[in-house]
Amino acid sequence: MRASIVRFGAWVMLPALALLVLAGCWDRKELNDLALVTAAAIDRTEDDAIVLSVQLFVPRAGMSNQMGSIGTSGGDDMTVVRSAKGKTIAAAMSRLQERFPRKIFWGHSEALIFGESTAKSGIRELVDFFLRFPQPREHANVFVSKGEAKKILELLPPIERNQAEALRELSRSRVGLRITLMDLAEMLISDPGHAVLPLLAILPPPEGKGPQQTIANITGTAVFREDRLIGTLNQQLSRGLLWLRDEIRYSVVTFSPEGSDGYLSFYLLRSHTKLVPRIEGERWSMTVKIRTENDVIENTTALDLLEPDVTRKLEAELERAIERRVGQALERLQHVLRTDVMGFADAFHRKYPREWRKVRDRWDKKLPEVEVGVEVDANILRPGESGSIVTRSGNGKRP
Repeated sequence: MRASIVRFGAWVMLPALALLVLAGCWDRKELNDLALVTAAAIDRTEDDAIVLSVQLFVPRAGMSNQMGSIGTSGGDDMTVVRSAKGKTIAAAMSRLQERFPRKIFWGHSEALIFGESTAKSGIRELVDFFLRFPQPREHANVFVSKGEAKKILELLPPIERNQAEALRELSRSRVGLRITLMDLAEMLISDPGHAVLPLLAILPPPEGKGPQQTIANITGTAVFREDRLIGTLNQQLSRGLLWLRDEIRYSVVTFSPEGSDGYLSFYLLRSHTKLVPRIEGERWSMTVKIRTENDVIENTTALDLLEPDVTRKLEAELERAIERRVGQALERLQHVLRTDVMGFADAFHRKYPREWRKVRDRWDKKLPEVEVGVEVDANILRPGESGSIVTRSGNGKRP
């Protein structure tokens, strides 16, 4: 009797298990049926229509056996750029799908580029769409291009397989701002509603190469008030902004020490920036405290860097050099563009919520009145062994 019950239970369970196994495949999508978006660009026309351009990676049959032979110079014949126009981004995306035989899949998109015309007309609705649409990555890197964004997708980088990979590696290098789609959304809904994005420009191609055989590089920062582009920062001012936002990861500071011939170059090891707000009556102030640790990577002077007095003097000069960079960025952001992308509003809001609520609606006018002081504590960890033995003769040559 017991054996019969066991056999009956087995017959009942087997079909159930089979259904569980089969249920996982009903909505599968074959790789060869998809066109994978690796990067997208959005431009606006004179009649205020949206032009959506995408860089598509098109998998082929037997691709897994060919991956080892795919070239990495001058582009990739499995990558194509396609565009479509619409009154809205959703309409442009729908029209783009109509013009492509494969299902367009956004789950692998790594870069989103706003053209200059798009950035000036406003990006809030576009950002909202990409956060609502389920496929695009929230951690895709976002850029602004000088001129038309589509032209950047059409470039054939000499090292990477396509422009999407070039932009990904450029973001990872941290030579400029690195802003994701989620970062951008958080800035747009923050207290001041101001935002920044890395600014791309196409570099001239090498001699003898075609106009598309080059890359786009980060040449500065695009500054937004609310969601519209109102100005830019050059590369030097962008470095100062990175110090202010505590996002500096790579920096080489070079200067000629007072009273010496030649130059010293310092490589940043670590840095930390702290914002200290203070309100005394009607006086609002902000102290920017920066602490850095650096190595000397080049010394063309006759200074002996192993001497403690020399090291302390150089640390003071390095502090002044960083203060100048930060001060120049502050001058343009606080008094010219009147945009708070440094995080001042959040710092005041956290420490003085009651006072902050009184100026929240007129922060653009209050920001220039905030007194800002920059305090830098620079430390030289390793001056380099050669600093004690390299000397120079009067004619600038080694004896």
